[in-house]
Amino acid sequence: MLRLRLRECVVSRLLSPSSTYGPAISSLHRLLSASAAAGPISPNPGGFAVEDYLIDTCGLTRPQALKASTKLSHLKSPANPDAVLAFLAGVGLSGADKRSSHLLSSDLDKLVKPNVAFLRECGLGDCDIAKLCIAVPRMLITNPERVRAMVACAERLGVPRGSGMFRRALQAVAFLTEEKIAAKVDYLKNTFRWSDAQVRVAVCGAPFVLRKSKESLKRRSEFGYIAHRPVFLYYSLEGRIKPRCYVLKFLKENRLLDRDWSFYTAVTRPEKYFIKKCICPYKESAPHLAEDYAAACRGEMPSNFRFT
Repeated sequence: MLRLRLRECVVSRLLSPSSTYGPAISSLHRLLSASAAAGPISPNPGGFAVEDYLIDTCGLTRPQALKASTKLSHLKSPANPDAVLAFLAGVGLSGADKRSSHLLSSDLDKLVKPNVAFLRECGLGDCDIAKLCIAVPRMLITNPERVRAMVACAERLGVPRGSGMFRRALQAVAFLTEEKIAAKVDYLKNTFRWSDAQVRVAVCGAPFVLRKSKESLKRRSEFGYIAHRPVFLYYSLEGRIKPRCYVLKFLKENRLLDRDWSFYTAVTRPEKYFIKKCICPYKESAPHLAEDYAAACRGEMPSNFRFT
């Protein structure tokens, strides 16, 4: 499943008209679009049929291969992509990123191998590295010194190598400048009125907060309860926190709860557990509750949930 998700993620990055992973992918898409409009690509003069290789070895469809082959037209043989795929298979990443032209044409010995080796030294297992590739496809093919700088940045934020949050922290700081990280830390301090120590705790517990937009953080800051529990920054405000808050408020106001549920417990429990404990028991006393909760999760405000 992980490998399938990884392949799907990378091919979507490769063929999507927009990307959050920098100008390299956007430039590639413009290049691919131009080639598609121009018609089929001429066979590689060296005899290596790039398009057929992408179909037979990487599982791309003919239209996908036609687009992706533009970036690999300089290859004269399958030697490099074969070596990359073999290496990925050897470290438990068989199939991972194999649809990415950037990886297939990258320097295996100077980029991919050193980066994988270093990430392992940092305590990341092959599964973690695969997940990192899903989130940050460029991680394995960037300059190893830059990867080391990312690791150092994660450590400075208080997330040590080998910790459970290290992969998430590395993902959060990947390709962010020191200036942007410092600006986000300052924004967290000002918005949530956190001290340096509180920001450190928040980032260690929820590293991805560094990727949240200012608008998203500001909306969360209006829920004062969240400011003291950074773990809530993991969850969708509109799709999870508010709907569950509405349910608890409704049940408490109507004296339907048979136990004292804390807001923290309600928000952090899995969806099935929450529905089983906070929705299903009230089918008779509050027959509209399930429908209202579902509507709230969609961003709609049912009249039964309207309260001041």
